[in-house]
Amino acid sequence: MTTSEAVHTAAATTDDRLPEHTPRLDVAKLAPDFYKAMVRLEAAARRDIDPALYHLIKIRASQINHCAFCLDMHTKDAIAAGESVERIIQLGAWAESQHFYTAKEVAALELTEAVTVLTDGFVPDAVYEKAALHLDETELAQVIAAITVINAWNRLGVSARLVPGHYVPAAHTH
Repeated sequence: MTTSEAVHTAAATTDDRLPEHTPRLDVAKLAPDFYKAMVRLEAAARRDIDPALYHLIKIRASQINHCAFCLDMHTKDAIAAGESVERIIQLGAWAESQHFYTAKEVAALELTEAVTVLTDGFVPDAVYEKAALHLDETELAQVIAAITVINAWNRLGVSARLVPGHYVPAAHTH
């Protein structure tokens, strides 16, 4: 295949994509006080958490909740902040690829899943205790806050049917 044929093939594949859906509503515009409060809550939740860990929590919860808009945003933010694509790719299967993560990250990911999926009605003691081994009490409280906030954002994103693909991360300094 020549270079021009490859470019043409790639363009044809792109042209075959399905159209974007339309968002249902703009929560920031229609409920501005609520939205501003969520932004403040986000700022409070991220305080005193390692940024890399915070990105992993946000991506993993967004994967579980099927929030495409949040996945788009948080993976782009993580990459812009220096996170490896490899660790992001493996995040969906972190339990089988723990060697990509620290013990603290694995404990936080396990806690993220337990808090996000409350099908049993509670966070198992073993999951909480494992997290408490790797996070001091302040970090543990902040991680739980971060998990709670991203779950709220995910529910907004999925309910409003926000459209992924257009988010551009702010410039990060490394």
